[in-house]
Amino acid sequence: MAADDRFDVASTGTRRARWRGLVGLEVVRLWRRTIRTRSGRLVATIGAVALTIALLVIVTGIALGLADGSAVTHDDADVRITPEGSATLSAVDGVEGPRLGATNERAETIRADDGVAHASPVLVEPVQLEAADGEARTILFVGVVPDDEPRTVGGLSTESLEPGDPQYANGSYNGSRTGEIVLSATAADRLEADTDATLTVSGPHRSSETPASSFTATAVETGDGNTDDAASPVALVHLSDLQTIAGASDGQLADHVLVWGESDAATTAATEAYPDATVQSTGGTDPSALFGDGLAFATSLLALVVGVTICASFVATTAGMTVNEDRRTLAVLESVGYPTHSRLTIIAVSTLLTTLCGALVGVILGIGGIHALNAAASATVAPGAVAQVHPVIVPYAIGVAIVSGLVAVPYPLAVAARTSVLSEVGR
Repeated sequence: MAADDRFDVASTGTRRARWRGLVGLEVVRLWRRTIRTRSGRLVATIGAVALTIALLVIVTGIALGLADGSAVTHDDADVRITPEGSATLSAVDGVEGPRLGATNERAETIRADDGVAHASPVLVEPVQLEAADGEARTILFVGVVPDDEPRTVGGLSTESLEPGDPQYANGSYNGSRTGEIVLSATAADRLEADTDATLTVSGPHRSSETPASSFTATAVETGDGNTDDAASPVALVHLSDLQTIAGASDGQLADHVLVWGESDAATTAATEAYPDATVQSTGGTDPSALFGDGLAFATSLLALVVGVTICASFVATTAGMTVNEDRRTLAVLESVGYPTHSRLTIIAVSTLLTTLCGALVGVILGIGGIHALNAAASATVAPGAVAQVHPVIVPYAIGVAIVSGLVAVPYPLAVAARTSVLSEVGR
C-alpha cells in the first residue's frame, strides 16, 4: 500500500467525528473485554477505584458530620441567628464569646411575622449550684423562652417549663419569677438531685446585696441522644432568670436566637431583625462548614490525598499492564494507518473510562456505606448520625476519580508509545 493511500484518521472527517469514533471504539472494546474475556484485570481495576472512592465518600461524610456537630447547638429549630465568629454552645469552662443584643425585643418582632411559629433568644452561662452535700458544682445553664409547644434546646426539652418568660415583664425584669429548672441526667448526677429538688445559686453569681436565687427541678431529662449533650451537665431555665443571674439583663444579651417555622419565612424574619449577624438554616448540612472546623477539614483533606494517591497508583499499574498485553492490538492499529496520537488517545480514553466506571460504583457504595455506618452507630455507641450525605459529594467524588485518572494516564501512554510494528511482527 502506497504511503499516500494509507488511511489516516487524523486527516479524515471533522475533529468532532474523529473523537466520537475513537471514544466509541474504546467503549466497544472495553465492553467486549468485560463480557467476553476471562481476564479479571478490568474488573479488578474498577473494583479498586470503586472501593477507594467509596472510602473517600464515607470519610468525607464523617467530616461533614463533624463539622455539622461542632458548628451548632443540638436543637430542633429551623433557623439560627448567631454573632459573626461565635460558637453556639460553649463548654462549661469556656471563654465567653460575642453576643447578640436586644434579643428579647427582636425575638418578639420575629415571632410576629407570618410563617414563624416561635422565636427564642438563648443565653448560655456556667453557673455554680449547691449540691446535696453542700459543695458547689458548675452547671451549664441554658436560658430560653418556652412556648406552648415542646421544643428541644441544648439537647433538652422545654416541655417542663412554664410557657413565656414572666420575670422579663416587657423589659422591666420585675415580674414574677418561676424558678423552674430542667436538669440533664449528667447535671442531676453531679448535683445529686432529682425532680422537685431545690437548688441554690452560689459562687460568683450570688450577690451579697440580694437574696440567693433558688431553682426547683421540674424534670430530669436524658437528652436528645447526642453524645456531647449527654456528657455535659446542662440545665434549662427561663431566659430572664439567667439574664438576671449573669448580669445580661442590661442590653438583653443572648448567645444566639432560635427560630421555628417555615424555613424561608423564618430566614427572612431573622435577616430583617439581625442584618449584621449570621443567619443559618438548619435544614441541611452546609459543606462550607468544613472550612470552619479544623478537625473536619483535616479529615477530609487527608481522605482526598490518600484517595488520589491510591487510586492513581492502582490505575496506572493496571493500565500499564493492560497496555503491555495489548501491544499486538496497538501494532495492528498502527499498521492500518492510525497515527501515534490517535493510538495514545485510545489508551487515555480507556484509562479514564475505567476510572469513571469505578467512580460511579464507588459513589453508590459510599452513600450506602454512610447509611450503614449511621445505622450501626445508632445501634451501638452513638444514638445519632455520625456521617452526613450531601448532593455535592457525588460530583466531588467523580471529580477526584477523574483527577486520579489524569495523574495515572502518563504511565500507560509511555508504555504504548514504545510499541513498534516491526518488533511485534517479529514476535
